[in-house]
Formats: sequence, structure tokens, C-alpha cells
Amino acid sequence: MKTNGMFKSALSHISYPESEKVSGKSIQSPILALIVAAYPSFTREGYISIHELNIFREKYISNYLSEEIGVLSNLEKNVIGSLTDEKILVSAVEDEVESRSFGQKIADKVADFGGSWTFIILFVIFIMLWICINIYILTNKGFDPYPFILLNLILSCVAALQAPVIMMSQNRQEEKDRDRAKKDYMINLKSELEIRMMHEKLDHLILHQQQELIEIQRVQIEMINDILNQLKK
Repeated sequence: MKTNGMFKSALSHISYPESEKVSGKSIQSPILALIVAAYPSFTREGYISIHELNIFREKYISNYLSEEIGVLSNLEKNVIGSLTDEKILVSAVEDEVESRSFGQKIADKVADFGGSWTFIILFVIFIMLWICINIYILTNKGFDPYPFILLNLILSCVAALQAPVIMMSQNRQEEKDRDRAKKDYMINLKSELEIRMMHEKLDHLILHQQQELIEIQRVQIEMINDILNQLKK
């Protein structure tokens, strides 16, 4: 609407000089969306002033910066949450209470004792005492004279009983190792998935930022051109 070199803004209905007239068709879509959100009746056929357009340009840039801060904050929260979840998973594996039956406990103790220097030393002392008692004290006429048949029977019985008990303990240890390997695989898989998700989020964030920065540069160039045109006039 023109009146003596003036026009009336479709937003505020205030009259401005013709030199400040801006058509809705020349306004970029992101900024136009902000204008329509504030003034639903505004269309591309309408006109506004450069001053009003600059207000929405500044609002667009301000909204973009606020959104980027929010995106970065959410990304940081996701990273912290992922790290926290990973820590909880590892702690659950390390702090898991092992349940053992009475037989398994005995098998573990026998295996631990049978594979120690204490058992070897005590068994050597026992054999030496057995031989010395029967040869020197009882002059080879005692309860187990040479060639120590009873001693050989005892040693055979101990070996026969000790071997399957140790095997039981080893089998259970293998089960624990397999279970540990599964849990390690779960942790590694979770870490790999988290890394992939982080890469995807960063790629998306970088692409989004590049597009928004290009749009902001266009808005800033338009504002600079408007200022230059105003100075020329």
C-alpha cells in the first residue's frame, strides 16, 4: 500500500519509506517461517520494512545459536550416559557374586592345595617318615616293609581320588572362562556400538551445522547489502 512515497507494513501496519520496502517473495524460507509463526496472516504477497526484517533475522540467528547449544548439551549428556552405562556393565561383571555348591567348594580347595608347594613338601616329608620308620625304627619288619606295598597303595588311592577332583575344578574354571569371554564380548560389542553411534551423531551434527552456517551467512550478507544500500541512498 503506497501513500506519498510511503507504504504500510503488513505486520505492524505502520507506514515506512518506500526505500525500506521488502517483498515477502524475497524473504528466505527459514525467516519467512518465523514471520508467519508470529503473524499467521502474512503471505509472500505482503510487504514489510527492512527494520522489521532485521528483527526476524536476528531472531533466526539467536534461535540457531540456542538450538546448537542445546544439541551440544544433549550430545554431551548422551556421551556421559553411555560412559555411565559402560561402567555399570563392567562393574556388574566384576562384582558378580559366584554361587558354588558344597562339592565345588571342596574341589576348589583340593585343587588349590594339591597344586601348591605346601602339599609337595608335606607329602615328601610324609613319605620320608614312612620309609624311615619302617626301615630304621622297625628294622624293615613293621606294618609296611620294603618294597612298601601299603605306601604304594596309599599313593595310588590318593592319585586316583585327587585326579578327578582336580578335573572337576578345572572343568568349572573352564565354564567360568567361557562365561567371562561372553561378558567380555558383550562389553566390546557395546563399546563398538557406542563408538558407531557417536560417529553418526558427530557426522549428523557437522552436516547440520554446515547447512545452518551457510544459511546464516546468506542472512548476514543480505543484512550487509541492505545496510550498504541504505548508505548509498
